[in-house]
Amino acid sequence: MELTALEPRRHRLVQLFLDGEPAVKLDAETAARAGLRPGMELDDETLRELLLESDRARAKEKALWLLESRPHAKRELERKLSRSVGEEAARGAADKMEELGLLDDGDYARRLAAELFRKGWAERRVAQELTLRGVDRELAREAAAEAAPDPGEALRALLERKYARRLGDEKGVRQTAAALQRLGYGWEDIRAALRSVLPDPGEG
Repeated sequence: MELTALEPRRHRLVQLFLDGEPAVKLDAETAARAGLRPGMELDDETLRELLLESDRARAKEKALWLLESRPHAKRELERKLSRSVGEEAARGAADKMEELGLLDDGDYARRLAAELFRKGWAERRVAQELTLRGVDRELAREAAAEAAPDPGEALRALLERKYARRLGDEKGVRQTAAALQRLGYGWEDIRAALRSVLPDPGEG
């Protein structure tokens, strides 16, 4: 196949035209390193190698950009990268970020757990969120358990800080209990906390 043209595209990409038809896109640096120019002959194997090299370069660049915006778990980073590059390139970029010390799932899990507990989340909900963000399930449980405050104290603080105005009638108590359940607290802990701040909160 003859490379008949190269045209720049957005996001520092180059569109390759083969035998006069638009074909694949490569990142500009990969195309430049390969010395691509009109008139060259490219076979399928060469194209595959160029695409893989381009994917690797794009994956590393995007990984750095994502990690500049906020920390990520390794699996979370891989998932995001694989939306725009192949899985192999996404995995390789994540491995490279870990090798460079830019990814640390343990540190990420502990920091995120502490942040979620400050928002009033319960231990169970925190562990679930960490897992959803790509943290290994066992590591998520350990990080949540390590940072978890006493649920009774956490609930009382939440009630005083955020829900005190709702507790003047039965409807408000029900809504508060439902909100606390959504944060991951069990009903027994919620009921005990309500009893500690209300003379007679009722059953719900």
